[in-house]
Amino acid sequence: MIRIRDLVKRYGTITAVDGLNLDIEENEVFGLLGSNGAGKTTTIHMLATLLKPTSGTATVNGYDIIKEPSKVRSSIGIVFQAPSSDDMLTGYENLKLHSMLYSVPRHARENRITEVLELVGLLDRKDDQVKTYSGGMRRRLEIARGLLHKPKVMFLDEPTLGLDPGSRETMWKYIQTLVDEQKVTVILTTHYMEEADMLCDRIGIIDKGKIIALDTPAGLKAGLGGDVVKLRTKDRDVDRIVGQFDFVQKVEHSDGLVVLSVKNAKRALPVLLQHIEAESAEFSSPTLNDVFIQLTGRNIKEAAEGGFMERIAQYD
Repeated sequence: MIRIRDLVKRYGTITAVDGLNLDIEENEVFGLLGSNGAGKTTTIHMLATLLKPTSGTATVNGYDIIKEPSKVRSSIGIVFQAPSSDDMLTGYENLKLHSMLYSVPRHARENRITEVLELVGLLDRKDDQVKTYSGGMRRRLEIARGLLHKPKVMFLDEPTLGLDPGSRETMWKYIQTLVDEQKVTVILTTHYMEEADMLCDRIGIIDKGKIIALDTPAGLKAGLGGDVVKLRTKDRDVDRIVGQFDFVQKVEHSDGLVVLSVKNAKRALPVLLQHIEAESAEFSSPTLNDVFIQLTGRNIKEAAEGGFMERIAQYD
């Protein structure tokens, strides 16, 4: 559905996207993860034809983003980080305006508006001004707006940014419904690792404009080498003891703890405790945040990149 080849975007001496190559399949939920300034939003703006690449190219739904921008735009829907619906209009009026801008056939507009409002659970609020909507409702309205013209691809740029946990989980449900029922390919950028883990079929981690890891969430986590067991013990022979078990992949010492990378901690821990006198023991499975730290050397920040105009302004 999306093919990216050697895509580059520079602002003066700053390279925001650096030779990106990527294929995204039809009906896939693809997550693009990265910290502030990593190139996520710049990449989406190029794919959505809002920003011209410095070099390289890409196709969306078979259309070239440089040579056929109007056909690309007719194939996509997009939900920006910042709210973009009109506060003074009702939900219905926002959708009616958008349906005209996107040339939804006149005879089909009303039915289509009703369909998308039902999909996102806003039919009963369609005649209320958007300024009365909660943050989650506005996000859902913007997803509805992006679906009006039946796009093949939806770009969701930090779709749950600023929402409370309950609203975020509700949004996840609507995104999954979107994929399952509307058969739309979704490209998702997010700072929330649990969001990416739950929703995405595959994840690309982008750092300094380059994809540095690409796999399923499970594959990325498995790449760290298994579960982690932390033992606090005074046993001086602990290294020799754990070395006899083939399920122990790595041994480290940190802050008075013995830190072990093991296969299947739930089975390994009872065996270890039979041989080691431990004052305390705990285990955990790798998370996507652990993967991100391992690959980039820093924690992903729970904040979105600046808006499009702010990002441009910083290079002026």
